[in-house]
Amino acid sequence: MSIATRLEELGIELPAVAAPVAAYVPAVVHDGIVYTSGQLPFVDGALPATGKVGAEVDPDAAKGYARTCALNALAAAADAAGGVDRIAGVLRVGGFVASDPAFTGQPGVVNGASEVLGEIFGDAGKHARAAVGVAVLPLDTPVEVEVAFLLA
Repeated sequence: MSIATRLEELGIELPAVAAPVAAYVPAVVHDGIVYTSGQLPFVDGALPATGKVGAEVDPDAAKGYARTCALNALAAAADAAGGVDRIAGVLRVGGFVASDPAFTGQPGVVNGASEVLGEIFGDAGKHARAAVGVAVLPLDTPVEVEVAFLLA
């Protein structure tokens, strides 16, 4: 089954590729891999929340933002690769969570990205991963996700 068909079955419409907020491109292709830049949870060009997870941002909401980041990453990868059906699977996810100093649930937040990629790609969505707590992220976003995708 094609990835486009799977997205349709899941009721997922990929967003437009988010414009970079600095001097970089959203994704690059090299040796059969699409590497995305860190993607923020932009929805229609705006962040749905700002602040630290565990303080101003609820962890469950942050998990949803990580899901949005992963979909933004897939959109950027598809654009760079020449279409979503050129993406064969997921190799690695890097998740960054702007965290209150007492918050230690970063893996649960980044599960939002991992789970949606698993729903889309099935076994080809199994990946290596890092979930890192950080003091602050660009634009005070609570979550940022980068993904390495395998090309078909």
